[in-house]
Amino acid sequence: MTTVHTVPRAARADTPLVPSFAVIPGGQVKEVLQGREKTVVEVVEATYRLHGAGRTVNPPSSFLRFPDRPTARIIALPASLGGDGRVDGLKWISSFPANVASGIPRASAVLILNDPATGYPFACVESSIISAARTAASAASAADRLSRGRPRPARLGFVGAGLIARYIHTYLEGTGWSFDAIGVHDLSPDSAAGFRTYLEQSGAVGRVTVHRSAEELIRLSDLIVFATVADRPHIEEPSWFGHNPVVLHVSLRDLAPQVLLGATNVVDDIEHCLRAATSPHLTERLTGNRDFLLGTLDDVMAGRVTVPADRPVVFSPFGLGVLDLAVGSYVYDEVARSGELRVIDNFFHELSRHG
Repeated sequence: MTTVHTVPRAARADTPLVPSFAVIPGGQVKEVLQGREKTVVEVVEATYRLHGAGRTVNPPSSFLRFPDRPTARIIALPASLGGDGRVDGLKWISSFPANVASGIPRASAVLILNDPATGYPFACVESSIISAARTAASAASAADRLSRGRPRPARLGFVGAGLIARYIHTYLEGTGWSFDAIGVHDLSPDSAAGFRTYLEQSGAVGRVTVHRSAEELIRLSDLIVFATVADRPHIEEPSWFGHNPVVLHVSLRDLAPQVLLGATNVVDDIEHCLRAATSPHLTERLTGNRDFLLGTLDDVMAGRVTVPADRPVVFSPFGLGVLDLAVGSYVYDEVARSGELRVIDNFFHELSRHG
């Protein structure tokens, strides 16, 4: 188990309780995380265990929406992580789908890390990479845990071909997966073609096929990743999943209730996932109960529940702020250890109550 330790430095000798403030740009974040997929999965799984044990605080996310830009949103994810690596903080992540047409990523984010002893923020970390990495690590963990007890998936399919899909592929490969075939489907032919080129250039084992329909891809895949920007269900036919695949429903709103009702359902956190018009939330509204849920990924890891092999299994992760804190803290520690931490001198100026 990997433990995250965060020890912020004092800003000034005469104010030892006030931490210094550092800025960690995306280049440093990527350098720390690249090639360490197994370690990041360990960090994420350790955080799930802490969360399952009640040693985190993870309030509902707050959504900032715009009447003049209905497809855009900015989300605040406050959280507090207990255990040996205590840290508080906030991820502030925007989703502007129109960015894609301009050739830049849909999402951008920063993570603020706060010292639990004083409440002072001690770092601002570029977080689109952290967010993608923790999402991919969660997906890779779920793929492993939910595949046990059934034939290991050999055919991987992606519905949605953006940055999150790329990170999930990286984390699957980085944790030992290989596939005989990889399928891609995206509403944008350019995105599908670009992702196919990435897969081929990355040395992915097996043939890569761009599918013209989601149905074709789903029927021909044993492990299916939904990583779209869909805001409402568009996959409605349970029979497409009759071969009992493992489904990583990362984008949360692709599957109609009738699909979930025909599957075994695992989430990261029940209260978080059953809100904000996610597919599990719509299923609860339809049925009036939560009987369709088997439990959480932590329940699966701890052996409190057993995933049957004779049904499709769907993992729907809402995405927990404590995961961003844990991965962000790991990045901070590694950068600090390297001696390359970029500290902003005298960031906190008013440090005397009376002047």
